[in-house]
This record gives sequence, C-alpha cells and structure tokens, in this order.
Amino acid sequence: AFAVSVVSEGAEDETELPVLQKSEKSRTISKIGRELKGIVFVIQSQSNSFHSKRAEDLKRDILKQAVDLGKELPTVLLIHQIDRHEGAWTILPLMRDFSVTYGRNSSWIFFCEEDTRIQVIKLVETLRRFDKSKEWFLGKALYDEESTIIHHYAFAENPTVFKFPDFAAGWALSIPLVNKLAKKLKSEPLKSDFTIDLKHEIALYIWQKGEGPHLTPVPEFCTDDANSNKVDHCATTFSNFLPLCGEPVNKEDVFVAVKTCRKFHGDRIPVVKQTWEREAALIEYYSDYADISIPTIDLGIPNTDRGHCGKTFAILERFLNHTSPRTPWLVVVDDDTLISIFRLRKLLSCYDPNEPVFLGERYGYGLGTGGYSYITGGGGMVFSRTAVQKLLASKCRCYSMDAPDDMVLGMCFSGLGIPITHSPLFHQARPMDYPKDYLSHQIPVSFHKHWNIDPVKVYFTWLAPNTEESHNGKKVGYNREDL
Repeated sequence: AFAVSVVSEGAEDETELPVLQKSEKSRTISKIGRELKGIVFVIQSQSNSFHSKRAEDLKRDILKQAVDLGKELPTVLLIHQIDRHEGAWTILPLMRDFSVTYGRNSSWIFFCEEDTRIQVIKLVETLRRFDKSKEWFLGKALYDEESTIIHHYAFAENPTVFKFPDFAAGWALSIPLVNKLAKKLKSEPLKSDFTIDLKHEIALYIWQKGEGPHLTPVPEFCTDDANSNKVDHCATTFSNFLPLCGEPVNKEDVFVAVKTCRKFHGDRIPVVKQTWEREAALIEYYSDYADISIPTIDLGIPNTDRGHCGKTFAILERFLNHTSPRTPWLVVVDDDTLISIFRLRKLLSCYDPNEPVFLGERYGYGLGTGGYSYITGGGGMVFSRTAVQKLLASKCRCYSMDAPDDMVLGMCFSGLGIPITHSPLFHQARPMDYPKDYLSHQIPVSFHKHWNIDPVKVYFTWLAPNTEESHNGKKVGYNREDL
C-alpha cells in the first residue's frame, strides 16, 4: 500500500513519510490496546436464552474489536454468570468483588446493556480525558422534570438538579471510586429493602448526600441509533427500540387476564374497552362480582384492599385448567394498566414458550441480604404456560389472600430457581413519571395508573397500533404531548 514506483531526486522525505505514518499509527494502536486492557466491561445480561445470546454477541464484538487493536484483551463479564449473588443485577453488591479482583490492575469498570453498541477506540479515547486516579462516575445524564413516586419524590423542590445514568448508553466508574464504594459497603451494608429504579438508586448511593461524586455527563455516551447521521462523535449507541425476532406471535397465542373488582367496573373497564381490548383475541375480566354487561367472571375470591395474591393464583389455575393447552402465553394486568398487545406479540416472538418465562418490569426486595427479584404487577406480568405449570406443580402459594401477588410470585420463582426476565418496555407508572430522554429510545409496551391523566389519550399517544414507529425500517417521530 505504501509502494512508490518512481522516486525523483530530493523526494526521499516523501517516500519515508508513509512509513513514518505507519509506525506512528502502530504505536497509537499499541497504546490504545494497553489502555483497553485496563477497562473491565460488565454487560448487564440476563440468563434467559434470548437475552444471554445477545449479551454473548456483544461480548464477541468487543473482543473482536480488541483483537484488531493488538494482543491486549480486556476483561468482559456477563452479570448473569456472576451467580454468587441473587441480586447481581443491582450492581452494588458486586463492588467488593470488583475491588478485590480488579482494584490494582485496572482503570475503569464500564457497564452497558446487551443492546448497547460500543466503538472501542472511541471509548478508550473518551475515558482518556478523565484522570483515572480520581473518583469518576460517568454516563449519559437523565433527570426528572418533576418529582415522581418511582423515585420517592426525591429532590421535590427541583428534581432536575439530580442526574442519573441512562444504562442504555453505558456508564463507567473509575477504580478509585469502585474501591471507595467497596470499603463503604463493607462497613455499611445496603439498607434499602426495595430496588425500584436501579439507575437512580445507584446514583443516589454514589452521591452519598453530597459527599460522593455527582454523575459527570459524557456527550460521547449516546442512545442514538447506530445508523443515525448524528453519531459520528459517539463512543456508544443504542438501536433496540422494540425487539422483533421473526413474525409476531399469533393473537390466539396470548391470553389476557384483567384483574378488577365491582367498584371499578364503571370507570376503569370502559377505558380498557375504549383502548386496547380490541387488540386481544382472548381476554377475560376477573372480579368479585359477575357482571354480565362486561362480562366479568367471579372467581369466588373476595376483593381485598391490598395485595391480590389469592385472585392471581386463581387466575393461574384457571389458565392452566380451562384454556387451550395450545395457548402458550398468559398476560395478567390490572384494570388500570394501559398495554399494547400488538407490540407485546412482537416482543414475545423473541422468547421460547417452552422455557419457564416470567417477563415484565423487574423490581427487587432485600437483594443486599439474599432476597429475591419480582415482576411488578401494574406494568403487566407475562407468563409462559411452562412457567405456570412449574409454579403450580410446586407447593409455593400465598401466605395470605391479601399478600402482594407480584412479590409472592417472585419469591416462588426464586425458590424454584426460575429467573425472572426484565424488559424496560413495561412500566409500573405513567409516562410523565419517566424522563423524556429515557422513553425516547423505547417503543413502550405498557404504562400503569389513571391518576391525574386522561388514560384514553395516553393510550392513543403512546401505545396504539397507529402510533407504530417503524416505517421503512426507520424510526418516525410523532408528537407525544406532555401527559
């Protein structure tokens, strides 16, 4: 590539220039390779076969890029393979292991999701701007525009002041900060019972009421689509708006169970009928009262003011014993859940119903001290028939009729060794309870609650099939009002 066919007198410098450039390029690549070895990549993976494959694909891509840069390969870890911790996905319980294993020979722990795409050279160049001997918490910054229940109304006077990372863009901790967190966790174990929004809770823990570092926004950590013309400066991109793995599952493959009670027949059920009911081929309403006009089915379980464990287990029994064994999927939703069955059918094309799948938005309880993960009920709980069969074949049941059904289910599946599967497309709260920038790289499957919103308007703005974003393979923007 550097051959010169004719050399004129006095042109020696010109003929040597490409050789010098090649040598300089080689030194640069070698330096990047050495710096890359100091980065520990942690993919926030899951054990479900669909998710683990995507994480393995990303690991291979990172290592392939590293091989192209030389002999020095970075460490790439998959969270779901770190099985010493039930709560490994909550990250903080791993800090002591990270500190012991990587605290002396590494510079950064870089976290990313399975669908984050990484330009390794640009990532190394980006991290180089920050002094690795200092405590750094780097990421793409999200913030709340108004205080929200999912963050316990934190920073109520001005929630915009507190920044937390968008995991989809990747985020990084310098090793000095990892060592500091590990030391703190040794002396002060995690206190919080519940893990609700991990990215916000990690940022709060690192901030330590002002004693620790704030998140430093890094413009090279991006969530734009990799094919966008805006990503030339990006070290990371993110392109997974809604997975589709072949044809959507058939309408008749999804059975929808709506939990309701007599006092909500008049206001919540009409919303379901005006919005997403038409998307469901198989749907039943379960109540404490048989209302033929809806119609609802009385399961013989009295309504309870709090958890609805008895009702949910009765629904699971009915699905197993009174629906076609050829129907592989069950979705259990509240009467104030807004859901796109149309999009859910696309998402389910990625999962094997012969596996015990329990899918939705993941929360955690007591994960710092054992505990378990669970799917929060309001966003919708999706079960494969196989998962329901394994659950009901066990002896795990409600400890009381009004126990929280979602938490009991999480406890049961944990005891059976069946991991729950998280999707960020299910939402326990309303659109206004999430940062706009976070929702901008999603095609959501569900939202929850009718409080202080027009639920019909929310459905048609965010979830209705005619708002589908895919057009000739490109994302089409449309107006989402402030709801």
